[in-house]
Amino acid sequence: MKPTNQLPFGRKTAPWRPGALSALFLLLPASAHASMFEGEALDKAADILSWVVLIFAPLLGIAVFLLVHILPEKIAEKKQHPQATAIQCLCLLSLVFGGLLWPLAWLWAYTKPVLYKQAYGTDKVAPHGHEDDAQATPDKDEAEELQQLRKRLAELETKLAGKSAVEGGKA
Repeated sequence: MKPTNQLPFGRKTAPWRPGALSALFLLLPASAHASMFEGEALDKAADILSWVVLIFAPLLGIAVFLLVHILPEKIAEKKQHPQATAIQCLCLLSLVFGGLLWPLAWLWAYTKPVLYKQAYGTDKVAPHGHEDDAQATPDKDEAEELQQLRKRLAELETKLAGKSAVEGGKA
């Protein structure tokens, strides 16, 4: 039987490819180096890498673990979730239980509380620390009313002082 240069689906191979690949392999270097360092430099690089792996990698892992576990808390604060403090507590409990409660905190942070709007009139709360700001700065109507009350009080005091002076003169 006569050999052919046929590949499946009617494609033909080029007759020069096997020889070119052999020549290419002959041009490759005979030895390969696993590192760009040699001798003492290789030992020093290995020492530095071992310290990085033993100390910095676990610290980085712990930091990432903590940052991921406070994400539901941050999301709840951003969305002004009325139960943000409970979500924060669940995040802390999740740290104690090895992250098992974290998915629940994540879901809770993204859900709206059921019937909260009917009970309190809103489904959002003011950010932490801003509850007293709305009460501390009275609006324009309250300021005008307060000014009118002070004016009326001053009038009553002067009227009362004048009346008591007249009664003191009769006695």
